[in-house]
Amino acid sequence: MAETQAAAKAAGKRKQIIGKVVASRMQKTIVVQVVRKKQHPFYGRVVSKAKKFYAHDEKNQAHVGDFVRLEETRPLSKLKRWRLKEVVQRTALLPEATAAAGTQA
Repeated sequence: MAETQAAAKAAGKRKQIIGKVVASRMQKTIVVQVVRKKQHPFYGRVVSKAKKFYAHDEKNQAHVGDFVRLEETRPLSKLKRWRLKEVVQRTALLPEATAAAGTQA
């Protein structure tokens, strides 16, 4: 009984992060950059640290410039440990591939 409650509690507490999509050229995969700002312990200056995460995007709905929410998941490949939960904010600019296709037509 206690084991099932612990398993349910662990499954509901997945980490979530919000970041900006910097690459979406792969199929069903996006690269998201998360910038964390932290005050330096000695100097007091705010320092930015950026890290890139590979995430699974099943429907290819995120594009470069979008802000997305990622959720931690089991390892899906060598680098992918996250999946797209939702697109928080769409970019105002069109992706290059769509803009180039629109001018040729």
